[in-house]
Amino acid sequence: MDLLLSVGRVLSSPKDDPILDCAILIRDKIITAIGPRSDVAALASPDAARLNYLSSTALPGLINAHVHLAFDAGPDPITTLASSDDDSLLTGMATRARYLLQAGVTTTRDLGDVGGLAARLRDEINAGRQHGPRILAATIPLTIPGGHCHFLGGEVDGENEIRAMVRRNASRGADLIKVMASGGQFTPTGPAMWESQFSAAELCAAVDEAHRLGLPVAAHAHGTDAIATAVAAGVDTIEHCTWLTEGFRSDPREDIATQIVARGIFVCIGLGPGWRAFAERLGPERAETMFNRLRWMRDQGIRLIIGTDAGLPGSAFNDFVSALELYEYVGFNRSQILEMATTGAANALGLSGRTGRLAIGYDADLIVVDGDPVAELNALRKLQMTVARGRTSFFNPNR
Repeated sequence: MDLLLSVGRVLSSPKDDPILDCAILIRDKIITAIGPRSDVAALASPDAARLNYLSSTALPGLINAHVHLAFDAGPDPITTLASSDDDSLLTGMATRARYLLQAGVTTTRDLGDVGGLAARLRDEINAGRQHGPRILAATIPLTIPGGHCHFLGGEVDGENEIRAMVRRNASRGADLIKVMASGGQFTPTGPAMWESQFSAAELCAAVDEAHRLGLPVAAHAHGTDAIATAVAAGVDTIEHCTWLTEGFRSDPREDIATQIVARGIFVCIGLGPGWRAFAERLGPERAETMFNRLRWMRDQGIRLIIGTDAGLPGSAFNDFVSALELYEYVGFNRSQILEMATTGAANALGLSGRTGRLAIGYDADLIVVDGDPVAELNALRKLQMTVARGRTSFFNPNR
């Protein structure tokens, strides 16, 4: 059945001028018409569902480019994960996927689980048996023995094991490959955050095998050396990109940034809604260093997308807007921020032409909010409706 959605304002993409007094026609999960209300209404079938949000804004559904649905965002997600069987994990993951919808997220990228459960949940959502956003699943991230997130089951040693693990993940239905190029604070027994976990040859083997199978590669890389190695290996996105050297010193290198831009690599820093508390724990000097790195990467021309690392302690699935506010705090304008969370992210995730903007032929991924998010990001908290590939969720029935 057709869905005819009439709204006061449409943002086809954050960089476009708004269209006023507009209607969107959705048929078979696809946007089939968009334009003046009377013109689009004439194209709808007689039995179309008709919804009116005449004082609201419709815009592309948001994209959270870095989550971990297998983690519960509690104080000890690793222990919770280890004590859960697959069925209970899948139930929790499905609940957290619905939380993402409640935050206006219609597409997400899961960057590490156990047993390929995110791919199973993706398939359940695609089949209509669960309700949730589009999921791109990395399945099990590759790490060294005892390395970062080794407890997820992705330990590999040497190029042959790396290639075999990439193939195994592909057979699990992976949409992309995740490689832990450096250590991370979530695994204090492994290498330090700034230490590299793989050699240049090993990262090249992972990228070569993944690309041979048509899968992009996301590299977790905090250390400057790990970032440089990942860039040289040809990864598609860099997660965190903290530019750390020993002792948590910061070493952003312009020559590497130039290569990131030239190779078309996107960067997702993965800070969640609790960034203010994190900045307080860092202290004023280190926090300002972190904020300045963001500004520096933007000024270098690096294309940034937004992910929250949802699932880690304190990083909830239902508060994407707070993560967006980090970028406003450091000086990005709201159109830039919205572009990073919609059109830009769709490009980074290989979904350009399918989602990230409202246009004829695109999947019906959109949200309706009370207010204008270009004028005030807080309008995104006033979510009234989410459409994820044509399937609707309502959060404010009073239209």
